[in-house]
Amino acid sequence: MKSEQTFHLVSLGCAKNTVDSDSMAQLLLRDGYRFTDDPRKAGVLIVNTCGFIGPAKQESLAVLQELAENKRSGQLLIAAGCLTQRYGAEVAQKVRGVDGILGTRRWMDIVQVVRELRRSPHPEPLYHLPDDAGTVGLDEQDTLRASIHGASAYLKIADGCRRPCAFCAIPLIKGTAVSRPLQVILNEARRLRDAGVRELILIAQDTTDYGHDLGMKDGLAALLQGLVAAVPDVDWIRVLYAYPGYVTERLIEVMASNRQILPYLDIPLQHAHPDTLRRMKRPSNIEWVYKTLGKMRAAMPGLAIRTTFIVGYPGETEAEFRTLVDFVKEMRFDRVGTFQFSFEEGTTSAPLGDPVPASVKQARYETLMALQQGISLQINQSFVGKTLDVLIEGFDNGISIGRSYRDAPEIDGLVLVDGKLEVGQIVPVRISGAMAYDLSGVPAA
Repeated sequence: MKSEQTFHLVSLGCAKNTVDSDSMAQLLLRDGYRFTDDPRKAGVLIVNTCGFIGPAKQESLAVLQELAENKRSGQLLIAAGCLTQRYGAEVAQKVRGVDGILGTRRWMDIVQVVRELRRSPHPEPLYHLPDDAGTVGLDEQDTLRASIHGASAYLKIADGCRRPCAFCAIPLIKGTAVSRPLQVILNEARRLRDAGVRELILIAQDTTDYGHDLGMKDGLAALLQGLVAAVPDVDWIRVLYAYPGYVTERLIEVMASNRQILPYLDIPLQHAHPDTLRRMKRPSNIEWVYKTLGKMRAAMPGLAIRTTFIVGYPGETEAEFRTLVDFVKEMRFDRVGTFQFSFEEGTTSAPLGDPVPASVKQARYETLMALQQGISLQINQSFVGKTLDVLIEGFDNGISIGRSYRDAPEIDGLVLVDGKLEVGQIVPVRISGAMAYDLSGVPAA
């Protein structure tokens, strides 16, 4: 096969980006291309960028720059994804050697762009950007909107977001929320089941908003019920990225009454002080959080809750930060991710500037993470002597590596099991040791 018919793809950012990257790869493979993990041997170089916050933007530019500097004659370099959707002209200006630029909802144009670039040289990058990301339909061309990793798969149920969060650039990048048809998702779940997938991970910018644009009420609950009926033999169904205030009674009931749906919820709360949340344009009813998470914990004993917080948001006082610290102490979340506020032009928080000193942000970040590390260790220690089902994902130096229901891929902990177990199997493991983030154990059998 000619080198022109090979491609190398770098996917940056979140799992939602990974799904888009795998969708582009599917289209190229279908067109006769072959993947190579060596950029020197590829005819087409693709970087699916992330532009969510400043550090992600810089990483994307650095990867593009490195590929551009080493690009040989005849190679094509295509920048896709979030960064190019918002800063396409800037990317072309800063990275000389980019041949094509794809927006977030034009991933399906990848083959067309490559063909156009091969057909005739372009002195300037070829742009494929929607005029308005919010109005472009998801022309999926029968492409599986999922990313398979071993026995698990991320399944994208919607794209875009209609929430007004002041700090977030996602609506500027992705446009408003567009849900995928329920029947299409169910069909894809069946395809993933047939491919041997044992864990479906539902992702979107806001999974709890699924179906709103389709006129559905409690759309996520309806989708979960549909999945349970469509793929009763898929062992685990996991929900990520829920939005505060939209975890309904019906959703709790559906999760609690179906064993396939894991007692796990990722619900980014961002802060705990009402004044900070109002400046963030986030739901500020903390009583709702106490009440709803209390209901969920009562309905699903052993519920694992993951959340994220931002420290150093403009105007965050020491008293507001202490409220967040006290909240984390009281709620005892299983998993917490903490981010330092990153100023983003064009967001509604931009007029607030970035007044909190970097040293203060760093100190607050370290304080919150140290607190959570102790909480995580205590919670993990409570599992010693108990048995957990573990999805085995690898083996190294006499240790099998897997995840329990408490652990989403890439962002949560691991379970380390003595001995060699079959990858892709779910096995009962008796927990014998606990660390701050991971557990260890032996096969229960």
